[in-house]
Amino acid sequence: MDCHSMESEAVIYIGNKAPIKYATAVVTEFEKGANEVTIKARGRAISTAVDACQISINKFLEGVEIKDIKIFTEEMEDRNVSAIEILLART
Repeated sequence: MDCHSMESEAVIYIGNKAPIKYATAVVTEFEKGANEVTIKARGRAISTAVDACQISINKFLEGVEIKDIKIFTEEMEDRNVSAIEILLART
């Protein structure tokens, strides 16, 4: 990746906070000028990621849509954990 594309891309990692907190973080990244924001989550946080994505698109942002969704499994220590990446982009 060249450094220009790095500037316009932001990543939000989902943890245990309320979905509205992450939705606010997504909105903030777009307001700072990001063209794409990736929401990443693992395990139980996946539903929070989906909620945060829907809240930010439906309540706060216009002209932003889901560009891509990747689901995969990550090996962690002695177990497999489901993971998701949701790419939001300006239209």
